[in-house]
Amino acid sequence: MFKDMFSLNGRVALVTGGSRGIGKMIAGGFLAYGASKVYITARKAGPCEETAKELTAAYDGECIALPIDMSTVEGCNKLAEEIMKREPKLDILVNNAGAAWAAPFDEFPENGWDKVMNLNVKSLFFLTKALAKPLRAAATKDKPGKVINIASIDGLSVNPLETYSYQASKAAVIHLTRRMAAKLIHDNINVTAICPGAFESDMNAAARDHGDSVAKAIPSKRIGRPEDMAGIAIYLASRAGDYVVGNSIAVDGGIVYANLSLPVAGE
Repeated sequence: MFKDMFSLNGRVALVTGGSRGIGKMIAGGFLAYGASKVYITARKAGPCEETAKELTAAYDGECIALPIDMSTVEGCNKLAEEIMKREPKLDILVNNAGAAWAAPFDEFPENGWDKVMNLNVKSLFFLTKALAKPLRAAATKDKPGKVINIASIDGLSVNPLETYSYQASKAAVIHLTRRMAAKLIHDNINVTAICPGAFESDMNAAARDHGDSVAKAIPSKRIGRPEDMAGIAIYLASRAGDYVVGNSIAVDGGIVYANLSLPVAGE
């Protein structure tokens, strides 16, 4: 009954934005727990291919780079086509690719709004739609397919930083996760979301460059580690998470639900 609950043995996954940060943590975790293939995407070919080589060397499974800009619907369709050329079935999709923009309220530019909303919300939806066929092909009642959206604690509570489009986009991802879950569960596909707090990444420069200072405002008194992010993703992707549908889970050391002070920067 409880044997191999967290195993991803033989599964095929796609992690967008997988060349660094949270995406790389998740891709490595999937391979460590038995995924046979993990495709990763990034705009820049060099870092994407370097990460794929690094992760392939470190684990038994294969990490495959697909350097594609998926900031447009055309890019999402191209990525889906590349996956479907290679795989008839896709067990796991992690929608992690994202962008952020900070500017004062009175100066916030339209392009800072559109860039973030397009990638964080629009591309997430249209890539999932484009990959519906291989996701449905892999999914059964006893082994549901998995779509895991990477949101942020900034979609759960207000961050004092003036990242208006980012915070709005992550709140949208959380609600979109619920709506997609209500549809795709009928195809045996579970849709869930992860809401990261402070993890070391290029998007969260404060946690990357000043982790000790950031940790002081976190109830757990530390920033997130790679195994914290990999752990929640493995749980949701594996049999252990087969009965979790539509949830958005904060992984933040207690910032949102166990902190009486203002939250720090998310993701």
